[in-house]
Amino acid sequence: MTPPAVPASRASAVKRLARFAFLALALGFGAWVVVRQWDEIRDGFARLSWTSVALSLVAVVAALCGGMMTWRALLADLGSPLPLRAGARVFFVGQLGKYIPGSLWPVIAQMEMGRELGVPRSRSAAAFFLTLPVQLGSGLLVSGVTLSATLPGSVAPYAWAFLLVPVLAVAFRPRVVNAVLGFGLRRLGREPLERPLTRRGVLTALGWALAGWTAYGLHLAAIVSDLGPRASPGFSALSTAAFCVGAFALSWCLGIMTFVVPAGAGVREVAMVAVLAPVLDRGPAIAVALCSRIVIIAGDLLCAGLAGLAARRAEGSREDHASGKAV
Repeated sequence: MTPPAVPASRASAVKRLARFAFLALALGFGAWVVVRQWDEIRDGFARLSWTSVALSLVAVVAALCGGMMTWRALLADLGSPLPLRAGARVFFVGQLGKYIPGSLWPVIAQMEMGRELGVPRSRSAAAFFLTLPVQLGSGLLVSGVTLSATLPGSVAPYAWAFLLVPVLAVAFRPRVVNAVLGFGLRRLGREPLERPLTRRGVLTALGWALAGWTAYGLHLAAIVSDLGPRASPGFSALSTAAFCVGAFALSWCLGIMTFVVPAGAGVREVAMVAVLAPVLDRGPAIAVALCSRIVIIAGDLLCAGLAGLAARRAEGSREDHASGKAV
């Protein structure tokens, strides 16, 4: 006997409740990260000017948008181009799941929200997991170039991490990626992807990722400049900015390698303090790392809120237009 169908209104209510629970849990863990280190964060922010904080936040929003465009480029190349507002909502709201312990909450959220827009779950999952190696490979490349150009000896302790660059360069060739994706989907009993990843899609995603790292570096430079970097003679503002691009990218890459911690919490900060050692004493470096963390949390919340509001307004406009036609 076939079970009765669930009424559409009830299914919609369940989806809204699940989304609310997801947001509440993600925001709760994000607040926990802040409260746990509040004294250090407060002391660090007390040494910053509001101008630097504002510039840092603007740069973070730009960097997060670069990440969203990286993911959106891969998703479009796989066959599901999303409008900018809808794509931003799926990406930014889904990304709040990184503050919940466990590595799969962001992809689960993006899969469910994407499905409502007609994106197959397998395609959403593929775009999510492809975004990580693109960002990891580009981040290691950027950090290696910028840190070597500004302070050559600063990359020596992390030489082991850069061994991944040639591996990722080979592994992320479209032919290799498509073969791996096809094998994984077959093992999971899923249908193969309708469209394979192309070189153009990879290069487009890589371009957006590089723009994102530049913005992240400017975010860090705005904070570092206020705390007085201990620079060598001739270490100009441009050199400081370039060094910060590499320092942030490398600390992010080291943090993302630890999947058991929400959003790499703690690992990225420890790595950032170590990478900043050539230009900042330990105390200021800790303040920089903590301030960077709180500005990024604020940027995540701001982007998720603005993207959700923009998508809701777009939906309201379409409904008003449709009702006007009906009349």
